[in-house]
Amino acid sequence: MSVEEPRTIVLLRHAKADWNDGDDHERPLAERGRMDAPLVGRKLAQTGLRFDLALCSTATRTRETWKLAVPELPERPKTVYEERMYEASLGELIALLNEVSDEVRTLILIGHNPGIHGLADALAGESDGDLLPRMNRTGFPTGAYATLTFDGSWKSVEHGVGRLVDFWSPHA
Repeated sequence: MSVEEPRTIVLLRHAKADWNDGDDHERPLAERGRMDAPLVGRKLAQTGLRFDLALCSTATRTRETWKLAVPELPERPKTVYEERMYEASLGELIALLNEVSDEVRTLILIGHNPGIHGLADALAGESDGDLLPRMNRTGFPTGAYATLTFDGSWKSVEHGVGRLVDFWSPHA
């Protein structure tokens, strides 16, 4: 695959999680999250995207979101559970993207706010219609995803390289 071929990245925030007094990393999905996650999977399936790779935070709520969403997809992508995504800064998320193999054309990241929203906003140098202001107005709710496209290598991912082509939330 040429590094000049267009690439697509979907940034998915985990579905609604329960609050607990324990370890934040181990928070499970709330009932609404367990209902929304398969809906997210169905919506992603409707896009026609075929993911080459899924990078998922190791937190319980992200793993549960992906476990409930992925059966709705026509093909199950290779999934890597990445510890560095939990509480990752914008710079750390971009560094992670820079490590992705150029064999990957379509990638999905399943993570957390504020990182996922910050990454979508930072990468979106352009957007279709009112997607960027709409995404920023909603604050990127749980279960929402943003789809961005860009040309070039994953190593070239930096602020403003992408075009925001889709934004969806289960409770918009």
